[in-house]
Amino acid sequence: MGTRLSITRMCEAAGFSRAGYYRFLDPEKPAPLDMDLRDEMQKIALEWPSYGSRRITQELKARGWEVNRKRVQRLMREDNLLCVVKRKFVVTTDSAHGLTVYPNRAASMILTGVDQLWVADITYIRLEEEFVYLAVILDAYSRRVIGWHLGEGLDDSLTLTALRMALRDRTVRPGLVHHSDRGVQYASGDYTDLLKDNGIDISMSRKANPWDNAACESFMKTLKYEEVYRTEYRNLAHARAAIGEFLEKVYNEKHLHSALDYRSPAQFERTLVTGTEPETARVSA
Repeated sequence: MGTRLSITRMCEAAGFSRAGYYRFLDPEKPAPLDMDLRDEMQKIALEWPSYGSRRITQELKARGWEVNRKRVQRLMREDNLLCVVKRKFVVTTDSAHGLTVYPNRAASMILTGVDQLWVADITYIRLEEEFVYLAVILDAYSRRVIGWHLGEGLDDSLTLTALRMALRDRTVRPGLVHHSDRGVQYASGDYTDLLKDNGIDISMSRKANPWDNAACESFMKTLKYEEVYRTEYRNLAHARAAIGEFLEKVYNEKHLHSALDYRSPAQFERTLVTGTEPETARVSA
């Protein structure tokens, strides 16, 4: 009798991912509502790493979701959220940190060009046996990813590395505003000092109001749907290479935005040089 191969070994031999195999068996995409719920659960798990299914269920209900604990437990198992508390280095992104919190300046801005408003956020990415964290900075006018870093910890070196990439590759114009949530990574002295040293004004979302950073919320959903949920990352190096490829060569260069007259961020920025940008992009922050 021949040796039976596991699904993982067969997928490796055939040259495609285990996730791709299961999508082949069941090509139906998850319902958008279910995906939105998973995304919300991941945000809660990131903000409150010690929460189990009972507390996450209650937090979801407080945020307006009609959901029972059994469903939450199932999705937590599928997304490996039960393992979050095992990471010793996890630091909560709770805004109750005692550091200076800045008012929301982005809400009143009317954008007319790039490098007027940068928006920043953090999410986490599941590997086979652990979690890593992704910090991104977008130009709010062109939706382009201008800074990012994928790392193992939630200390402010994660966000500082993403910010340094943006400062290296972009032009800091007078009046540039950097907007984020109130998390300790963005409120830390090292991070705010770097912004101030470069003449960048600081803006933060109101407490418990994710819509204040809607551009990043929309981007994170695109990232999860089009890249993260489609890939099984073996390790940090694999995740960094794959996500970097998606951010720089797929999202920036090819992903079409209706607000950009169905152009990619890079295509749209190139139109700014020739003065042919569509009026649909002249929207408020």
